[in-house]
Formats: sequence, structure tokens, C-alpha cells
Amino acid sequence: MNRFFTVSYDLLLGFATSIRLFILTLLFALPLGLIICFGSMSKIKPLACFCRIIIWIIRGTPLMLQILVVFYVPGILFNMPLFANNRFLAALITFVINYACYFSEIYRGGIESVPIGQYEAGKVLGLNNKEIFFNIILMQVIKKIVPPLSNEVITLVKDTSLVRVISVVEIIKVAEKYTAKGLIWPLFYTGVYYLILSGLLTVMFAYIEKCFAYYRG
Repeated sequence: MNRFFTVSYDLLLGFATSIRLFILTLLFALPLGLIICFGSMSKIKPLACFCRIIIWIIRGTPLMLQILVVFYVPGILFNMPLFANNRFLAALITFVINYACYFSEIYRGGIESVPIGQYEAGKVLGLNNKEIFFNIILMQVIKKIVPPLSNEVITLVKDTSLVRVISVVEIIKVAEKYTAKGLIWPLFYTGVYYLILSGLLTVMFAYIEKCFAYYRG
């Protein structure tokens, strides 16, 4: 029984690391994604091209490869283990950049999906660009991006398990340690943790979609 509680406690600590990575990634990636979105839509061609190339590279390569690159390459280039003492930071930087690029494309799709007539109507009403965006466009954009955004956020929950490749001790890493000792049930416990968090997020996003159901344009 004592062993059961010990393993459960270790799994909970591992899940806390996963949750911390999840929350911090969202905290930084959501606003960064908006910045990248505006950069990719910019009329300044070099800026737009730069942002689109970054998005192309990030979306075209596996997240696991990106984690390894961020963790190992700086040490190789500068002959010093930049993230040797903070593997979590390397994982966080990778996740923020990766998800910011995906979020930027979701934002761009939402903004471009609003009919041009909405902008023209705002001009006719005498509104400036800022007033048009916040009073007319923003709520419609949020309504359109919530479903794809929810998919990415739930995917992020599961992707946190990838950080074990650089020995960040998250919940799967803990389960693997005990499985190597002959215990099978910790692996099933990890599934329960993920299912509970994904279920809570699904309910939350369903509620958000319901709140924005008024904007059916």
C-alpha cells in the first residue's frame, strides 16, 4: 500500500510538471502567435516573408526534432551546454515557438474569414481601424477560431509527453521508470490524468463556443 501511494505521488509530481509546461506554453504562445500572425499579414514584404518562412519550418518539422535542436544545438555552436541545468526551459522555449506558429495560422484564418464588407461598413459608420477591429471584427474572429484553437490546446496536453526525450521528468517519464521495474498500472494511471484534463478542456471550450453562438456571421 505504501508503494502504491509513493508511485501515485511521483506520478502526481510528474503531472504537475506537465501542467506547468502546458500553462506556461499557452501563456506565452497565444500572444506571440498573434504577433507572428500580424507579421505574416504585414504589407512589409521582408517581415511577411520572414514570418512565413518561420511558420513553414516549424509546421514542417516534428516537434520532437525541434526539442532536440533547441536543447543540443546552442551547446554545440557555442561550445557550452546552455540548457544543461534547465532542461525544462529548453522544452518551454520549443513549445512556445511551435505553438505560436500554429496559433498564428489559426488567427490568420479567423481574420481573413471575416467578409470585407464588415470593414467597409465600419468605415461608413466613421470608425477608425482600431474601433472597427475591436467593435466589429474581434468577436467574430474569436467565434471562428475557438474550434480549431481548442483542438490545438488539447493536442498540447498530449504533446507535453515529448519532453521526456531530453529527460524532463513529466508524468510519462515517471511511469516509464516504474514500468521498467515491473509495474504496469502507472501507465494506465497516466491515461486517466490526460483524459481528465482533456475532458475538462473539452467542457470549457464547449461553454466558450456556446457563449459566442450569438455571432453567427
